[in-house]
Amino acid sequence: MKHIRTPLLAIIAVFVLAGCDTTREATMVNQPEIEIVQDGAADGARRITLRNGRGMEVELMELGATVTRVVVPDRDGRPTDVVLGFDTIPEYPEKSQYFGCTVGRVGNRIGNGFFELDGTGYELARNNGENHLHGGVVGFDKRRWSAEAMVTGKGPGVRFTMTSPDGDEGYPGRLDAEVVYILTEAGELVVEMGAVCDAPTPVNIVHHTYWNLGGHGSGSVLDETLQINASHYTPVDAGFIPTGEIAAVEGTALDFRQPRTIGRDIGAFPENGDDPGGYDHNLCLDGDPGVMREVARLSDPDTGIVMIIETDQPGIQFYTGNFLNGMVGKGGVVYDKFGGLCLETQAYPDSINRRGEPGWPDVVMRPGENYEHRMVHRFTTE
Repeated sequence: MKHIRTPLLAIIAVFVLAGCDTTREATMVNQPEIEIVQDGAADGARRITLRNGRGMEVELMELGATVTRVVVPDRDGRPTDVVLGFDTIPEYPEKSQYFGCTVGRVGNRIGNGFFELDGTGYELARNNGENHLHGGVVGFDKRRWSAEAMVTGKGPGVRFTMTSPDGDEGYPGRLDAEVVYILTEAGELVVEMGAVCDAPTPVNIVHHTYWNLGGHGSGSVLDETLQINASHYTPVDAGFIPTGEIAAVEGTALDFRQPRTIGRDIGAFPENGDDPGGYDHNLCLDGDPGVMREVARLSDPDTGIVMIIETDQPGIQFYTGNFLNGMVGKGGVVYDKFGGLCLETQAYPDSINRRGEPGWPDVVMRPGENYEHRMVHRFTTE
């Protein structure tokens, strides 16, 4: 597994706040700063804040290797938190919308919670009807990861590590996973996911932040403008499992190759029974998997904040927060349907059951191999 290890060429100071048992560690090199806060909730899981010299802040926590806050200056310099989340750590697993977390071993869905590998069938935990979703009942999002703060040549960062044992949620073999977050001085949030295993197993670790570039409490994202460099998508059945077809986006409401508002054609996916409607689709990204390239651009008309995503993955799940149901989030803000969106770079859903089919990625990892998944969120204004 690729580990990013940079010596901490910094002065480390530890402060005990008067009248409270919270411990803070601050690591500073000029402007970049790392702050660690011990939280008594969730088995003592810690929160980590990264800061750069551009006025950006990224707050993370050990539970789920989760992003809980991303503060970006808007076009007028006002700090804007563009990530949906909760005030307390226990709310994340309790309200379970996968806010900001790392999901795995396999993000997205596996049909019927079953796959075959090397002649053996594996029954997985079924937590989405008859299907397996985001790693199961107790996936990576509900585990406490171990955090190691670091300062890199690009800016402050944190490395999260966790071990998933053999048989975890039905998966074969032990998996040692890591997620590295770096906040660069260029205004980028870099996310690097990696893993090694001791037996063949499927792996598709996914980052699941909900974004609203108008601010997490600003309401609907339907007026935001999105571009996705994807000429194809994977149609799904009623259970959101891919049919196996790889279809062209041309002439459909999924054609975001030219920038357009998210709400323009969202009516093409209306509410239907248990399906709340809206976008929840895997798009097949143009370009070569394994090569970093720009794949998406999102912008907000009111704040002027722009987020550009680069990745080395073959697909991206575009989800418009269809199941947000009026839950109370950070600062008492109510998150309603379409109150945030996810742009999850990934291998295609249910790829483990499409092995060998033309156009489908192979998500099987074997001993001696390194799983790598990299994405960059670059922030600017217009």
